[in-house]
Amino acid sequence: QVQLVESGGGLVQAGGSLRLSCAASGRSFGNYGMGWFRQAPGKEREFVASISCSGALTRYADSVKGRFTISRDNAKNTMSLQMSSLKPEDTAVYCCAASPSCGYYTQAKLYDSWGQGTQVTVSS
Repeated sequence: QVQLVESGGGLVQAGGSLRLSCAASGRSFGNYGMGWFRQAPGKEREFVASISCSGALTRYADSVKGRFTISRDNAKNTMSLQMSSLKPEDTAVYCCAASPSCGYYTQAKLYDSWGQGTQVTVSS
């Protein structure tokens, strides 16, 4: 497993932007597929975006496609989520997750390492 720490959350107005980061430590970061998930109060955790080991392949939830961009820097053991055109419905705790394979999965059960999460609040 890897240890994951998110940063970059905060309060932003609708239409604004935020960049989340996920720092990984432990075993070889480049061997892990990575993902972002979010959970809003009273709602189930939902998939946001994922990226393959090399970073060549990505996948997005329909609700964020065209507004969010996932990326990774294996040399720095980091992953990022650039969020633009934010909406109040994007308000949630965002967590990064690592999967011990190179897949870019949408299912949370395929990830075995999780960060604590960072709060994103979008005001209207």
